[in-house]
Amino acid sequence: MTVELDAKGLNCPLPILKAKKAIKDLPNGEVLRVMSTDPGSVKDFEAFCRSTGNELLSSADNDGVYTFEIKKTAA
Repeated sequence: MTVELDAKGLNCPLPILKAKKAIKDLPNGEVLRVMSTDPGSVKDFEAFCRSTGNELLSSADNDGVYTFEIKKTAA
């Protein structure tokens, strides 16, 4: 199952904060798909996954909409 989080129009640190809250409620192995328009979110989500132990499955830029798929692997 994949849960979607629309963080478009939000600037740092809001996309990360919303993702942190959303992923907390997911069971291990589930995927959170985050959509953001903040260009800084690319580096932010890479750092977020490194620091939390969750896995960044993919990161894409589609005309200024950045999509991240994060697999919950940490408690």
